[in-house]
Parts: sequence; structure tokens; C-alpha cells
Amino acid sequence: MAAKPDKTEELADLWPGQSVPLLKALHILTQNGGLNADSRRKLKQVQHLAQLIKPAIDAALSHTDQPVLADLGAGKSYLGFVLYDLYFAPAGRGKVIGVEARPDLVATARRIAAESGFARMEFVEGRIGEAGVGPVDIVTALHACDTATDEAILFALKHDAKTIALVPCCQAELARELEDAKGPMQQLWRHPIQRREFGAHLTNVLRGLFLEAQGYKVRVTELTGLEHSLKNEFIFAARHQRANPRARAEFEKLAKDVGAAPSLLRDFLAAPSSAE
Repeated sequence: MAAKPDKTEELADLWPGQSVPLLKALHILTQNGGLNADSRRKLKQVQHLAQLIKPAIDAALSHTDQPVLADLGAGKSYLGFVLYDLYFAPAGRGKVIGVEARPDLVATARRIAAESGFARMEFVEGRIGEAGVGPVDIVTALHACDTATDEAILFALKHDAKTIALVPCCQAELARELEDAKGPMQQLWRHPIQRREFGAHLTNVLRGLFLEAQGYKVRVTELTGLEHSLKNEFIFAARHQRANPRARAEFEKLAKDVGAAPSLLRDFLAAPSSAE
């Protein structure tokens, strides 16, 4: 029987300055300060994402007096709370806004923020596509399911976000579309298990091209080790121009060749206002 890690080992998983009371309130740490296997995975994911987003937060703090980060499909707001605790609270300025549709989770997050003294955290109840929060510098979405990641992308465009950090979760829309898609590549998705995997991959490829078409420089990489999360693709986009017609043409060609594309992104490009 494996030895149980002592408290010193468990606290070693925390970063310097991380609030133990906050992590207990979020149920990442137990009330005794311990970590179980599931909470250790969550902590590792959020910490690694916080590390990847840090340069964007540092840049926003250096260029803007009160930068705003919007965490979309926030769920229990693990990411928003950790980012505020690590970066915004020590800076003494800037705001984190969590957007979540489930009222019970919003109420819990508001309570934890109040108890933690996080005065510059706000929580908006509602769907991502319907939330209006004013100007936003950074958009994050951790494990936003299916089309919620596309809603997050369009939210970022609507609010003119300079940086977008996405970790997509389950993606079923394109797998459904591919069932009826025919053509020279249909052997790639003939079997249901391959259709799910190919559909998820295609979705993220098209998301990257869409963001490039909107003038973002896109990097796609691994979030963390697969032992911590099977939904592990990290899409990071930073605005560097207003549009990229070549990327738009690549998006439209790939969508046509395969016969499927995320509907929210396809419809956005088809709208008259998006014409070059």
C-alpha cells in the first residue's frame, strides 16, 4: 500500500503566495489542507494555464491602468480565482469577470469572492453569447463544452480582446455534420469513433484559422500532461492585425472540402459586416 503524502508534500504543489483558504473554499484543498487525486489534477491544470497566461496579464497591466480579464463558461471559477489571487490581487488593480449560466455556481462564486476580499472580481449570470461586460483585454475559457468555445471566440471579437486563451472540451457539432458529409476524404470519418476524434481535431483547426482570419497570431500546443487532462489542446491567440484574408480563404476552402464547419464561426464570416 502506497504511503500517504504528508502535508509538506501536498503544500509543495502550491505556488508561493497562493491562498490556502481560497483553495479550501474552492474544494481544491480539503479542510485539512490535503489534496486528492482529482483535486491535484485540477490544480495542475489551472496552475499551468495560469503560467501560460501570465505574459498576457503582465502586458495588459503594463499598457492599461485597469485591465479586464473575462473568464467564460467559468463553472466553479477555479481559473478566475487563481488568476486573481496570483496576479491581479498583488498588482492592486485590474478586474476579473466570470460569466456562467448556472445561477447556483454564480451565487457560490460571489460568496467566495466576498469572503476572500476579492473586490475586483465580478460574476455575470447568463450565456456567453448574451453577456455584455464592456471592454475586455483578455478572454479565457477553460473546458467550455462544444459550441461554448465558439461563443467565447465571438465574445472576444465583440469585446475587442487583445488576447484569447482557450482549452476546448467535448466537441460534438462537427461529428454530427460529418455523418452526412460525402467526398474524397470521407474515409477519415467513416467509423463513429474516428468521426468523433476527427471532428474534434477539425473543429480546433478551423478555430485556429478563424482567429487568424480575424488578425490574431495563433499558437496551438499542449496544456499539460495527459495524466492531468485528456482534453488537453491549448489555443492561444494574440491580436497583431485587423484581418488576414489568406487565413479566411483557407478556412472557407477547408470547410467546403470537408463539408463541415462550426456554425457560429461560419455564420459570422457569412454576415455582410465581416466581408473584406
